Amino acid sequence: MFRSPAKRNLVLGLLLVMVTLALYNPVTRNGFVGYDDEGYVTDNPHVQAGLSWGTISWAFTTWDQANWHPLTWLSHALDCQLFRLNAAGHHYTSLLLHAMNALVLFLILQWFTGYTGRSLMVAALFALHPLNVESVAWVAERKNVLCMLFLLLALAGYGWYVRRPGVLRYLVVAIFFAAGLMSKPMVITLPLLLLLLDYWPLGRMSFAANEESHDQASRSGLPFAASTQPVSKLCLEKIPLLVLSAASAAITMIAQSVGGAVVSTATISPLLRLENAIVCYMLYIEKTVWPSHLVPIYPFPHALPKWQVASSALFLLAVTWAVLKYRESRYLLVGWFWFLGTMVPMIGLVQVGNQAMADRYAYLPLIGLFVMIVWAAGELASVRHIKAKYVVTAGLAVLCGLSAVTRIQMRYWQDGFKLWSHTLAVSPLNFVAENNLAVTLIKHGRRDEAIPHFRTAAALEPADPTSQLNLGIYAQEQGDLKQAATRYELVLELTTNTQLRASAYSNLGSVYFALRDYTRAQQNYEAALKLDRVSPIVLRDLGLIAEKTGDWNQAIYYFARLVSAEPSDVGYLLLSHALYQGKRVQEAQLSYQQALRFSTDINQAQQRASQLMAE
Repeated sequence: MFRSPAKRNLVLGLLLVMVTLALYNPVTRNGFVGYDDEGYVTDNPHVQAGLSWGTISWAFTTWDQANWHPLTWLSHALDCQLFRLNAAGHHYTSLLLHAMNALVLFLILQWFTGYTGRSLMVAALFALHPLNVESVAWVAERKNVLCMLFLLLALAGYGWYVRRPGVLRYLVVAIFFAAGLMSKPMVITLPLLLLLLDYWPLGRMSFAANEESHDQASRSGLPFAASTQPVSKLCLEKIPLLVLSAASAAITMIAQSVGGAVVSTATISPLLRLENAIVCYMLYIEKTVWPSHLVPIYPFPHALPKWQVASSALFLLAVTWAVLKYRESRYLLVGWFWFLGTMVPMIGLVQVGNQAMADRYAYLPLIGLFVMIVWAAGELASVRHIKAKYVVTAGLAVLCGLSAVTRIQMRYWQDGFKLWSHTLAVSPLNFVAENNLAVTLIKHGRRDEAIPHFRTAAALEPADPTSQLNLGIYAQEQGDLKQAATRYELVLELTTNTQLRASAYSNLGSVYFALRDYTRAQQNYEAALKLDRVSPIVLRDLGLIAEKTGDWNQAIYYFARLVSAEPSDVGYLLLSHALYQGKRVQEAQLSYQQALRFSTDINQAQQRASQLMAE
């Protein structure tokens, strides 16, 4: 049918891309879900500015969202430049990246192993599996699909290097690896993956003399022509990449510590983290085989049944023993340790956030399980002499079933209401879902409906700072300033998260400002500014406090920062008044002219400015 294997692979690859795009196409009708999407896109002025030099500089220097991933920021900025805040464009970029990942995965596996059908099946499982919906349908998870593309390109570059080792070819691998790390540190385990690929399917490892006959027998089915090397030399070969991994790990820990994302051992004990990791390994396998009850976040348990921990540990040990015992089937060992190894950075031994596990964390590890399953099925079919048509029919049936579940799962990501309502239906004791549903309700002006969800979240998890913060906001809006202050102070005790602390300090400052306790208001506002340097309300109130004490230079300083961060007619009027009082009449007049330029009703703006100065 095809004149050459290359044309066959191209056609099959394009078919895979078309099926992936067709299956996921409804995602382009989804909106932003409001779960980290604000910080990454919709409320991020740097990203919305597009690909400017200012955005590029910011992307490489910020710890925003408790991460250092400049290429992810630039990817979002490019989308904003192309599509503004049209969610369809942002979603389609993620979908295209996912489809490209499936294509590159297929081509790499086929190149490395020589098996077309098996490689296509692994790539199709990766493309269509419901566990990967979260990475594609959630705009804030752009980093997942982007870093995977760079990792796969690094693997392709490694195959090129293995064919004819050289510094330039090795540098290509390192560049793609660095790009992946600058998208998301999830790919930090690449050196381990390369060693696994050296074992199979590249067959680069040479063993001791007493293992040589076994090695030669097991190498007989390896199509990738590569010269063998001692294991020690192959390990040394990976040292430059390990240096990149170590640097990324250090940067990530700094970013997450600065952002307050790392959970202390006092909050979650090392033993509970280990138990949760063991159980979650098992749960990821279960959801791979039977993908049901999928939600954006699985809350961390306060305790785990000992039987569940023990049974999960026994299963993991049994599989590990089996793949080592039957290591002549090299794909079993490689697939299993691919799954175990690539999951380590996300399994929660160093706990970041309040999730026990997350579907998006399986995006890379799933490939190892798929390789094990597909190659084992292929070997079984070969040994049992099962006809190809039956194997293909079974494979298509599996893919159709997974596609149907994937299509259903995508619907839940249409908006915040559907996502969090579904999450609570599947996981009713989920305080994160309660919080996020409440936030969604507030954004749609349904505050009275939101408050019970915040209260439920606080009851489920009294140490949750987000629900306490929102209950404080509600109390403040109702005029109960004492309760609001108590809630905000509790938030400051409960969290080290930079954004939550900035909000708590800012809101606490506004409480004291309303109480006319300007000294304490200023203290809290200045604490907020150290965490969030562009908060307009904080800058405005600090300027007003400086006015009340007659410090006009300080008032000018804060009002100038206010109009720089958020230009408005009221802001320029406040600045104009401070400049006039500070005897800088000409600058005051220029500021007033700016107020006229921004205003649609200057009289109303003057009334608002006068009202603020009189409070």
